[in-house]
This record gives sequence, C-alpha cells and structure tokens, in this order.
Amino acid sequence: MKYSINAQEAPDAIGPYSQGTTAGRLVFASGQLPISPDDNRSLVPGGISEQTERVIDIIESILKEVGCTLADVAQTTVYLASLEDMEAMNEVYARRFTTPAPARAVVGVSELPLGALIEMDCVACR
Repeated sequence: MKYSINAQEAPDAIGPYSQGTTAGRLVFASGQLPISPDDNRSLVPGGISEQTERVIDIIESILKEVGCTLADVAQTTVYLASLEDMEAMNEVYARRFTTPAPARAVVGVSELPLGALIEMDCVACR
C-alpha cells in the first residue's frame, strides 16, 4: 500500500504530487527545490552551497516524518542547472550524507523551476 508524506517543516509541493510517499519499507522523497522556509514561492538566498544545504534539510524533514534519517537514504538523484557547481555541491553532500554514501546520479539540466541551481530526490529504506 502507498501512503503520502506531508511534512510540516517542508514546503508544500508546487504541483500535483506528494512531498514523498512510502511503499512498504521504501520511502520516496519527491524532487525538492531549495525553497525558502519563510516563503513557499522563493528560493533561499545564496549560491549552490546554500541551496544544497536547504534541499538536504527539506529531504531530512520529509524522512523524519516517517522515522528515517539521512543515514537511511539508499539512492539520490541530483539535478544541477550547471555541472560547474558539482564540486561545491559535493562538499555539502559529503558532509551531510554518512558513509556508506547513497548510490547517486547527477544530471545536468538546462533549467530548474524558479531558477533553482539544484533539485534532489531520494529513496530511503526504513
């Protein structure tokens, strides 16, 4: 059975989708943008490091709703508006995700909603 996750500490979905879902022991966090905690329509100030921190904070709050942590993340997909941001993103990512690190794909894209520099989704196991 599939269940929707609605974390109060995470921004509302900006489309017809759930922040996350669970299916059995798996937890799926939808692609998260670095939305400001003060306003559901704007990005956090700063560059790729600040945006990466915020995206991971949001994912962490979604996981927390179902009793998971970042250590439970098995796979992530990172979408970058510029692959030149990979090194700075990796610095934040490596600090926030514990060893063993999740499996990961990084995809360069031409544009992200709201002009974001990063979007990230993940799959965790509880």
